Amino acid sequence: MPKIWTDTIALHRRDMRAAILDATAALIAEQGLGATTMLAIAERAGIGRATLYKYFRELDAVLVALHERDVASHLAELEAARERQGTRWQRLERVLETYARLAHAEHGSELVARMRHTEAVARGFIQLNSLLQALLVDAIEEGLVREDIPPPELAAFCIGALSDAHTLPSQAALRRRVQLTLAALRTSG
Repeated sequence: MPKIWTDTIALHRRDMRAAILDATAALIAEQGLGATTMLAIAERAGIGRATLYKYFRELDAVLVALHERDVASHLAELEAARERQGTRWQRLERVLETYARLAHAEHGSELVARMRHTEAVARGFIQLNSLLQALLVDAIEEGLVREDIPPPELAAFCIGALSDAHTLPSQAALRRRVQLTLAALRTSG
């Protein structure tokens, strides 16, 4: 098969998959997870059920793919927050604020609750932990973060302190939680 055909087919498949996931996300947002069916997804995406089943064999497969896309998007946003200019402390603060905001935005998400114990979520937390550890090591080297606790434990502390951000009632409460977490990381001097 000529390369241009292969590239065109790959693009078409990628775009079709994205349209299916976008349609699923919109249905969940509008009607809830319980009302989201393969038929409704196909109709929303503007495709036939047979086409949908070529991409996903069942609703759970669509939901897993949607959640994996969301996790990847969140990780990319966290990476972007880390890469923005600023001091080591500012970068750490920005990543924690971003993580807290993302966790807060997931409030009430049926999809997140359903996917909480999936492999994608576990991989995402491993990547988040690694990202935080690297930032913490840099901040420790500069004398900004306490060094009496190893970076893996500090990273786990940060994740634990902010992972229930969806329960906080306001953005002000979210900001206070981030500041409390940062205060716990600071050196005593």
